[in-house]
Amino acid sequence: MKSKPDKQFLDTMSRDPGNWKGPFYFNRKDPRLMVPKLHPSLGWTLNFSSPYAYLTILGLIGIIIIAALIS
Repeated sequence: MKSKPDKQFLDTMSRDPGNWKGPFYFNRKDPRLMVPKLHPSLGWTLNFSSPYAYLTILGLIGIIIIAALIS
């Protein structure tokens, strides 16, 4: 069974500038979908190396389109 990475290790990965391409976070080794931004006071962002990030974005766009069509 895989062991869960500890919080300190995950925080270290999200603070590494090498994992950031502008405002976008890419890290295949990070299992999280949402990660704190490089400056945590600015909020959270998606881990764009995860396919679930793109499914989440498509889902949100779908909800917006459906809501616009219904109203």
